[in-house]
Amino acid sequence: MAEGNWEREVVEKLATATLREQRRARRWGIFFKLLGFAYLTFILLLALDWRGEDRLTSGKHTALVEVVGVIDPKGDASADRVTTALQSAFKDKNTQGVVMRINSPGGSPVQAGIIYDEIRRLRGIHPNIPMYAVVEDICASGGYYIASAADKIYVDKASIVGSIGVIMDGWGFTGTMEKLGVERRVLTSGENKAFLDPFSPSDPNQKQHAQSMLDEIHRQFIDVVRKGRGKRLKESPELFSGLLWTGAKSIELGLSDGFGSLDYVAREVIKAEDIVDYTQKENIAERFAKRFGAAMAGVLAKVLTQTQLNVR
Repeated sequence: MAEGNWEREVVEKLATATLREQRRARRWGIFFKLLGFAYLTFILLLALDWRGEDRLTSGKHTALVEVVGVIDPKGDASADRVTTALQSAFKDKNTQGVVMRINSPGGSPVQAGIIYDEIRRLRGIHPNIPMYAVVEDICASGGYYIASAADKIYVDKASIVGSIGVIMDGWGFTGTMEKLGVERRVLTSGENKAFLDPFSPSDPNQKQHAQSMLDEIHRQFIDVVRKGRGKRLKESPELFSGLLWTGAKSIELGLSDGFGSLDYVAREVIKAEDIVDYTQKENIAERFAKRFGAAMAGVLAKVLTQTQLNVR
């Protein structure tokens, strides 16, 4: 009887081990199938994304370049992306006119300046291709800096336009530090190296120097607007003060030329109803890389946190 129990136990163990191995094999099989499916899906989306970048330019059309969001070196409205799109739009032999559709609160004056200069260069090379700016919700500060390079600016009556000014902001923590008994210790090899340090008392000379820089950039901005808008501007003390206006008011002030959407300008002004989008957008590989990078950073941070907690 004991011998029979021993044999039964052996058979049961073998059967259990076999079942476990089969389950493990099934799990790995499912995993690799899912991995393969994900890979094929990624390749397919990548191919579709590339295909979406192909532009059918066999007929005469209006070229669209969008400037959306904050104008900065790393965003969709960076100078690199916008100027590349503009170059492609102007070089296409079937482009009848270029429309820059803007929905931006502004951003870097350097990035805006690069885009403005490139627009002027391209218009000089292609004098027969008109260029228009179409404002959607907002075209302020650096956004308007760019728009002023266009032949005409079209707005909606409720668009927000203007903010011709420059800003530099920050914080001062010296009072809080005194209350908390915190002492600031900073060493520099130049008397102004800790320029406008928020943890040190405000230096009148540094403040004056910063203001002079802002004034210089502001003058550059004003010169660009005057050059672009010319006699259309109804100049007043408030025009370059940084104020914002509605689209309707901006027409009265000469900051814009009339009401119109992208479709309206393409159909009625350029007379080329077909619109081809030249905007340089993130492709799926770039989006995946960003998300993957963010995910990996999160995992790494979690691992490091757990490691620190374990060490403690």
